[in-house]
Amino acid sequence: MSELTSRETLAEAAPLAPKSERSAHWLQGGALLIIIAVLAVFVFLSPIFLTAGNLGNVLQQTVVTGTLAFGLTLVLSGGGSHSLTGGIDLSVAANMGLSGAVFATQLSHGAPITSAILLALLSGGALGLLNALAVVWLRILPLLATLTTMNIAIGLEMVLTENSTVPVSGPLFDTLIGAGPLALPWLAWIFAGVALVFIVLAHFTSFGLRLQAVGSHPIAARAQGLSVSRYVAASYVLCGLAAGIASLASVTLLSGSSPGANDSLLMVIASALLGVVFSRRLVPTIGGTLVSALFLSLIANGFQLINISSYWINGVEGLLILLVVSLTAVLRQRQQRRKVRV
Repeated sequence: MSELTSRETLAEAAPLAPKSERSAHWLQGGALLIIIAVLAVFVFLSPIFLTAGNLGNVLQQTVVTGTLAFGLTLVLSGGGSHSLTGGIDLSVAANMGLSGAVFATQLSHGAPITSAILLALLSGGALGLLNALAVVWLRILPLLATLTTMNIAIGLEMVLTENSTVPVSGPLFDTLIGAGPLALPWLAWIFAGVALVFIVLAHFTSFGLRLQAVGSHPIAARAQGLSVSRYVAASYVLCGLAAGIASLASVTLLSGSSPGANDSLLMVIASALLGVVFSRRLVPTIGGTLVSALFLSLIANGFQLINISSYWINGVEGLLILLVVSLTAVLRQRQQRRKVRV
């Protein structure tokens, strides 16, 4: 089998046509200007917006949605960009809620923290495996398959917790939300480490590059001997593990497992989809997802500081998703038309 990890092979799609590439640069430049303008408004209206304490709080609050979005980015990368048959995992936030419930209930029953962490990760991975079975082997549309598992996870969480909060406490949790180096919370440093691991996995390993190949050019990937189904299945399992990791952070921040984890789904999807703006080929990347997750967290934080209802953030997220998906779809259609002419 030929070398598949090279950036000149399947993992890197053909570059955008010159006209489309210029349009992509305009899109990226416009996105950066919007980010700078929004942040400048918050800096002007709130003197504490750029303080170290507030930025540390933003990083800490991003750990949950950011980690979930990293997992979703892998699914999007391996499943392709088709609106119906492409990769998506609507269960990722509910999976976090279920894994957090497993973690918190185990601790409340006196289980060692190491075994509670392991069970939470296994819970997340198990639901990810269920998604993989439904999508890859049963060939159910990802949208429908993960919508079903989302409801399964929500139901199991309600049964496990009786739809109530399961509180947890301890010195470890106090340490994680306490100040670490550079006055940033330890949880923020852990998030940086998680982001680095996902970046390396997705963009600097043979698995990550082949996963991109599977999503961008599945026919060519099969021709080169890649097992497309296995890579797609692996992306769902990894997304489930990301939900398990995020559940540990969520329980730490909330001092327990609380119902309503699925409320964060829109922000997770927005973070992963907006990340394509920061990719040269307009495809999902972990780095782009990280920037988007931080930007959305800064918006939510800025709204709180200037006393604007946080409910507005849902409208902003929805508008950004619609705008980015529309623009990237137009650019890709232009690219396809140019290829047909050639």
